[in-house]
Amino acid sequence: MVVSDPIPAEYSLDRDCTTLSRHVVQQLVKTGKAASLLAPEAQDISAIMGRIALAGKLVARRLSKAGLVENALGFTGDVNVQGESVKRMDLYANEVFISVFKQSGLVCRLASEEMEDPYYIPENCPIGRYTLLYDPIDGSSNVDINLNVGSIFSLRQQEGEDLDGKATDLLQSGHKQLGAGYILYGPSTILVYSVGDGVHSFILDPSLGEFILTEESIQIPPHGPVYSVNEGNFWQWEDSIRDYTRYVHRHEGYTARYSGALVGDIHRILMQGGVFLYPGTRQKPEGKLRLLYESAPLAFLIEQAGGRASTGTQRLMDVIPQALHQRTPLIIGSQEDVELVESFIQDHHRRQGAEQDG
Repeated sequence: MVVSDPIPAEYSLDRDCTTLSRHVVQQLVKTGKAASLLAPEAQDISAIMGRIALAGKLVARRLSKAGLVENALGFTGDVNVQGESVKRMDLYANEVFISVFKQSGLVCRLASEEMEDPYYIPENCPIGRYTLLYDPIDGSSNVDINLNVGSIFSLRQQEGEDLDGKATDLLQSGHKQLGAGYILYGPSTILVYSVGDGVHSFILDPSLGEFILTEESIQIPPHGPVYSVNEGNFWQWEDSIRDYTRYVHRHEGYTARYSGALVGDIHRILMQGGVFLYPGTRQKPEGKLRLLYESAPLAFLIEQAGGRASTGTQRLMDVIPQALHQRTPLIIGSQEDVELVESFIQDHHRRQGAEQDG
C-alpha cells in the first residue's frame, strides 16, 4: 500500500480560506445592512472593499521595490493643503486610489488629506452614492528608511445633492461611517476593517493575490502595557499630558513604543493593548491628526474592538467637524488606559476651575 505524504499545513489552510469580498458580504447581512448576499448594497460595499484591496496591493508592490524605482522616494517639492511637504509616495498612493475607483461606478467622490477639495467622478454619481475618505500613505516619513507605513480609509453614504460641490454632508460625526479600516505595509501586508460588527484582519497572500482572513472579531485588551506618544513634544504639551507621562515613568508595567507611523502604532495596540496619544500642544491645541481621514476611521475600528477613542474631553466619534481637513487631538486604545489619560485631563481642568473660583 502506498502511503501519501501528509498535506503541508500551509496548503491545508487554502481549502477553507475566506477572501475579503466574501467576508464583507457575510458581515453586511449579519449586521442587517443588507437583506441578502445578493442585495445591491451588499454587492456595492463588497466591491468597494475589493477596490480598496486592489489599491493596497498596488501600493504594497511599489513600496516593496521603492529603492529600486526611479523617483519613488523623497519629496516632490510641492506642499499639500495641510502645509506639509509632499512625498513622492504620497502622490503615487493618492493617484492609485483615484485610478482604481475612477472607472468603478462605485463611488461619487474621493476625499483625501492630500487634496484640498474632494475628487468628483461625475459619471459615477448617478449610480455610486458613496464617498471614500482616505489617507493614502500615513507615516510617509518612514518610507525612505524602509519602516512600516499604512493607508487609512472610511466609507460614507452621500446625503443630499451636493449642489455646491463642497461635500458639506461629510461634516458629520463618526457615527455616519458605514465602515472603516487600514492597510499596514510591513513584513506582511495586512488589511483590517469593520462594517459595524467587529474588527477583522486579513493578510495578503502574494501567491494567490488575495487578502485571506486571519482573525475575526478582534478584541483589544481592556488594559495593555504600551503607551505610544512622541515624547519629543513633552515641553509643548499641557500639564495634564505631562503629568500622565510622569505617571507611567514612575510605575512598573509600562513600555514606550512609538514608530512615527500611526497605523503601525495603532495595530500594535489593537493586538496587544495600551494607549496611543497625539495630543494638542499649547501652540496648536487642535492637534495634528485629521479627523475625517485618520482619527474618526480609527475610532470606529477601536470602538468596534471594545476600545475607546477620545479627544481628551469628548468621545471622538461624537465630534462634528467644521471643515473637511479639521484636526483633532487623539487618545485611543484600551478602555482603561484611555480613561486613565482622560482622568488626568479632568483633574487638571478641575484644578484650573478651582483656582479661577478662588
